[in-house]
Amino acid sequence: MAIKIYNTLTRELSEFTPLAPDTKEVKMYVCGVTVYDECHLGHARSAFIFDFIRRYLKYRGYKVKFVKNITDVDDKIINKAREEIADAKSPLYGLDLNDAVREVAARYTKSFYEDMDSIGIERPDIEPKATEHIKDMIKTISVLIEKGHAYVSGGDVYFDVRKFKGYGRLSNQDLDQMLEGARIEVGGKKKDALDFALWKAAKENEPKWDSPWGPGRPGWHIECSVMSTKYLGDRFDIHGGGRDLIFPHHENEIAQSECATGTPFANYWIHNGLLTINGEKMAKSLGNYVSIKDVLSRYSADILKLFFLSAHYSHPVDFSWEKMEATKSAYERFTTLFNKINREIGPIDTITAGAGTSNADIVKLRQQLETAMDDNFNTPSAIGALFEMVSLSNKILEKKPQNYRFMLKYSLNTIKELGAILGLVFTDTSADITDTEIKRLIEKRQELRKEGKFSEADKIREDLKKKGIMIEDGKGATYLKRRD
Repeated sequence: MAIKIYNTLTRELSEFTPLAPDTKEVKMYVCGVTVYDECHLGHARSAFIFDFIRRYLKYRGYKVKFVKNITDVDDKIINKAREEIADAKSPLYGLDLNDAVREVAARYTKSFYEDMDSIGIERPDIEPKATEHIKDMIKTISVLIEKGHAYVSGGDVYFDVRKFKGYGRLSNQDLDQMLEGARIEVGGKKKDALDFALWKAAKENEPKWDSPWGPGRPGWHIECSVMSTKYLGDRFDIHGGGRDLIFPHHENEIAQSECATGTPFANYWIHNGLLTINGEKMAKSLGNYVSIKDVLSRYSADILKLFFLSAHYSHPVDFSWEKMEATKSAYERFTTLFNKINREIGPIDTITAGAGTSNADIVKLRQQLETAMDDNFNTPSAIGALFEMVSLSNKILEKKPQNYRFMLKYSLNTIKELGAILGLVFTDTSADITDTEIKRLIEKRQELRKEGKFSEADKIREDLKKKGIMIEDGKGATYLKRRD
């Protein structure tokens, strides 16, 4: 079955056909972060979505070349640097603005990588920085001017939107709608309110580079066009990013790229839904900003990713700590199963004889998961198939049919293999507790029951149950129960 993708550009669900079907090479570009602050959950979700899309494409046999940029010069970075050099408590206090901008960008780039590594996001094949491609951007801007699609005005360079007939295709708007509905600043240097900056003339003390139009720095939109085409070619397969980038960022990318190269830009546009917190857009000003580090201080990366997988990538998802607790309980179904089997029959990896014994029901569930992912990466249905595998494995463990050890090995290997495609690690916690510790906890539970502290005693039983240790009470004693 072929993979089907919803393409924002055509507004259709269509069969995915790469530009190089014979080699099965897929070229994918995704807009990255602007490094001016700590990453929040919205960044985590977007990064994770394109991570599992890439993983699944590779699972289906495609050779994926993945490029994702880092914006390391921008108004937000400059403003952050200004704040810090004026703050006596900041390590950048009193520093030159240009040096402070570099320090801010370096600090938050480092933090970004730490966050991505902490949640298990695979690095892109190429991750270019804007400041390393200024010459390439100047070259592309020069081409646009030569072709009559851009003009110089007072040291700035603007793209002439009305000279590109396809403007508005991606966001499904006409020019009049854009003028009425978009918040577009009308500058004295522009010919038209819709025109956007390709190059900005230098302001006092701000970072700048020499150009044919005077010192300055590139606009935000041009960097993605330049870096995507530099590493993937003028035309490539997939361009991704958040839904909030459709207009104007991605709309502008298409316009300037196609005018510069004379060829269509990206074939498929994939946009992820945004993340809110308790129904509100996340913002520091609202006091509801939650960083990746905040969440990982309370939950594992797998639990965060399972929370993301529970909603379709194209839909918005609302975060709350209550939902994280519910996701944690759901995730424990996996770890509980793994630990039960480990204590019942030993590590699955030690079972070698009959390792080829499969399980027809698990095979069907694998196909069910693949069908879900082929349908525009439907992760809620895919996760449902994984949970059904857990239920089936529990039944095998309970009923112990012939060759059940081999069936369990096949089932669990399948769960872990398919989980890995979705970015789940399924860390086995069976080694986290020793027999001595189990004995100590059982004795402690007996003492608590004698003292009438039943809620505390029940908590010990539930904690042990999560690790695959079943205990029961009988005739005043607490004892371990091995599953039959």
